[in-house]
Amino acid sequence: MDADLNRLDWSLVQAFLAVADTGSLSAAARRLGTSQPTLGRQIARLEEALALSLFDRRPRGLELSRAGQALLPAARRMGEASGALALAAAGQDDGLHGTLRITASEVVAHHILPPLIARIRQAAPRLAVELVASDAPGNLLFREADIAVRMYRPDQLDIVARKLGEIEIAAFATPGYLDRAGRPAAAEDLQQHDLIGMDRSELMLQQMRKLGWPATRETFALRCDNQVAYWELVRAGCGIGFFQAHLGRADPLVEELDLGLDLPSLPIWLAAHATVRRTPRVALAWRLLEDGLTPALRRP
Repeated sequence: MDADLNRLDWSLVQAFLAVADTGSLSAAARRLGTSQPTLGRQIARLEEALALSLFDRRPRGLELSRAGQALLPAARRMGEASGALALAAAGQDDGLHGTLRITASEVVAHHILPPLIARIRQAAPRLAVELVASDAPGNLLFREADIAVRMYRPDQLDIVARKLGEIEIAAFATPGYLDRAGRPAAAEDLQQHDLIGMDRSELMLQQMRKLGWPATRETFALRCDNQVAYWELVRAGCGIGFFQAHLGRADPLVEELDLGLDLPSLPIWLAAHATVRRTPRVALAWRLLEDGLTPALRRP
């Protein structure tokens, strides 16, 4: 076993950390951008190399065993050392080549970033771009991404962040749905309509309650946490939904509802680790993302 440990593959430890953090192979695979079977094999290889069982299988996922809990602090130190090494190497980059990894929410990644990534590639043809479409926080400290587009201010140390502005939110529905169910004239009319909300996330409920609506999960006739799928429900005529105003207004399948609502807006931030922020590839992406995102925003 000692010989195996001397040749221990960092990717196996990375897989262990991802599963420990997320509690399931599927969620860990999404975080690492790999498949669930591959991740399962990596965990099995690590357990075989260590001659230990690292996880207990539960009905709702994986839970660290006593051995896994004991090894977790050391694995985290390995992760921190690996991240520091990657950051130090990235900080020496002096050219527009290599790989740039961008992370953003699913909506931003799906609807907004593709033409901006095309501009980055046109400006730097030797630069490969990886896009991580995820609403989960990406860890800029461990080089899970070089640059992040976020709807909140990152609070990690050594992260450079700039608020670009705010994204307006508005209510939308298809003309077909409104012809069938009627057009609401005021906010109180929404109680008579099929509203599309979130499933497990309580973000929308919290915002509605701040506006004085006695909303509960049952207020929504349809519920979906995936924002790309959420918007497709609106576009299919399933009911009234709330979405980024500039995207909804550009969609010919829906119309905006003027209900006199003071809907909260979403802040949008660019963030990168201070070590890589001034490297040519990140600086170029930062500038092009800033220029491309700003037209859709209210200024801070």
